Amino acid sequence: MKHTKRFLSLALALVMLALTAFCFASCGGEKGPFVYVTVADENGKIVACYEKVEYAKGMTIDTALSALHAEKCEGGYASAESTYGLSMVKLWGVENGGAYGYYVNNASPTSLKDELHENDHVYAFIYTDTVAFSDTYAFFSAPTAEAAKGESLELSLSCSGFDASWAPITLPVIGAKILVDGEETSTVTDAQGKATVKFDKKGTYVVTATSEIANIVPPFVIVTVK
Repeated sequence: MKHTKRFLSLALALVMLALTAFCFASCGGEKGPFVYVTVADENGKIVACYEKVEYAKGMTIDTALSALHAEKCEGGYASAESTYGLSMVKLWGVENGGAYGYYVNNASPTSLKDELHENDHVYAFIYTDTVAFSDTYAFFSAPTAEAAKGESLELSLSCSGFDASWAPITLPVIGAKILVDGEETSTVTDAQGKATVKFDKKGTYVVTATSEIANIVPPFVIVTVK
């Protein structure tokens, strides 16, 4: 009888372990907390969109970018000390002499060594214009949004700029074309940088924008339609 009870206890423990492993696998094995990283390549295309990188205390912009590349583009990222401090020398496999940009939560940080916090968003990009460096960082008001099927969702598109004293300011992006999952729509942003989109089916969509007026870094918002 004792052996039978031990066998049943062992069997129950194995079943519980298997269920735990199944749950872990079905949930993606995610632990968290996270930071999020986006990368745009030299063609102005988003190649990594709001990807999760597991956060650890003391994580910097540099270590977050390195961790993303280790997962998505092995060997594609490098940084080195220069007269300007720690600088990128390779991003998404491209070495172009240092024509890269990066923002955290849509603001310009001071250094790749800046520490991140949980849920921060790092956006790094390769300049498409390596002569005049006209690439302008653009962003929607939030990286994610939710909408109900058939109902309108208002988006607001802005870009980073400078005033007459070279102080950083935020400006509306006017006349930008809205794309949904890469398909151009008839919607353009107004004088306040606003645009309204509507989705007829449930699902997850990536909304981006392009401009014939300015050379904008591709903005995005991931929309979940319920």
